[in-house]
Amino acid sequence: MACSNDITMTVMNTLIQKPHESKYCTSVVEGATLFAALNKIQDSDKKFSFTYTVDKNLGLFLESVNGLYGSKEDHTFWELLSDEEPLNTGIGCYQLKEKDQIILKLKKCLSLGLP
Repeated sequence: MACSNDITMTVMNTLIQKPHESKYCTSVVEGATLFAALNKIQDSDKKFSFTYTVDKNLGLFLESVNGLYGSKEDHTFWELLSDEEPLNTGIGCYQLKEKDQIILKLKKCLSLGLP
């Protein structure tokens, strides 16, 4: 899917033998948060959904995308990337840039605890 809009969001499930990938597009005002873009895509595309929790210390935490949940028991989580680089902030704080290529990647944590 080619996106002519400002933001491309790729959702990847790397926990299955043949990783699955879905792409979504949206446009947002400059400086909008990733949370705003997730909401805008969810409002405009019935194939996309996400859930989040609120941590009193860290803010918004991405919990699930398209029905796939990260799990402490399974040591899985949603990694957030922009142009292949891990984000230093979460969905509530990351401010989008023009033509951002956001990746939401469900993966297994290699360390003992979740990031």
